[in-house]
Amino acid sequence: MFLDEAKINVKAGNGGNGMVAFFNLKDGRKKVPSGGSGGKGGNVIIKAYENISTLYGFKKKIHFKAENGKHGQSNNKKGEDGKDLIIRVPVGTIVKDNRGEIVADLNKAGDKIIIAEGGTGGRGNASFVSSRRRFPAFAEIGEKTEDFWINLELRLIADVSLVGFPNCGKSTIISRISAAKPKIADYPFTTLTPNLGVVSVYDDNFVVADVPGLVKGAHRGVGLGDKFLRHITRSFLLALVLDGERIMDNREDIVETFNILREEIRLYNIDLYKKDYIVLINKIDLISDNDKLSKIKKILEQKSGKSVFLI
Repeated sequence: MFLDEAKINVKAGNGGNGMVAFFNLKDGRKKVPSGGSGGKGGNVIIKAYENISTLYGFKKKIHFKAENGKHGQSNNKKGEDGKDLIIRVPVGTIVKDNRGEIVADLNKAGDKIIIAEGGTGGRGNASFVSSRRRFPAFAEIGEKTEDFWINLELRLIADVSLVGFPNCGKSTIISRISAAKPKIADYPFTTLTPNLGVVSVYDDNFVVADVPGLVKGAHRGVGLGDKFLRHITRSFLLALVLDGERIMDNREDIVETFNILREEIRLYNIDLYKKDYIVLINKIDLISDNDKLSKIKKILEQKSGKSVFLI
């Protein structure tokens, strides 16, 4: 199942306590402080992996705790450091703190961040020996760490994103140009989660994203549009898909549909609005009036200054 948001609780490992110990010499009259220091607590690391495509793994497991450092031992033996905990996330994951501020953007495989630093180990009494303090009988307690919540947000990484109103045929397009198998049906909002497909052209290939349909007011969250729009922010190119069937039955002016899509993108993110794009008029096999189709194609090309493709 696809999941693109998660809230998890993380805690780094506590530092191990230092030890108070003495080594008695053979004559029994002298003793040497020999308490070792505690080990450092493990870090919590979030790392991006290519073979993960969703945050669904965090639906059931939300608490993550790294290993505590071991306590110091006698004979100046330092406690072992706690093992780091690596949390695996998909490439394209954004890490936010509990205030919603972006902490890290893991947009390449191998990108990682230490989200919680392990506690420092306490020093044993052997570490406090000095000319004035020859036999310290105390040690430090290891540093304790606090747990906290963070938010994970997945933004798909694709070269091209198909953007359009519900039921305009985006899923059909991606199913024909790639091996993706999205749900396809003749009713609105068939696609409820983004789909990715790899398109091969000769010796090259690129990734296409099929984003659930947008509606007017999407930038405000109408139809969950704000959640869907986030998935196209990383795309190199946007492909605005217009429903050619609207030309046939005059249900809605297709040029007005184009205007609404452009305006929703502008209101959501101005940088996204400035991205390069093309226009696709889909379902042209349903249109019998070729003159009307050619006229609308010309209007859209003049209005957008972009290429308009008939599909």
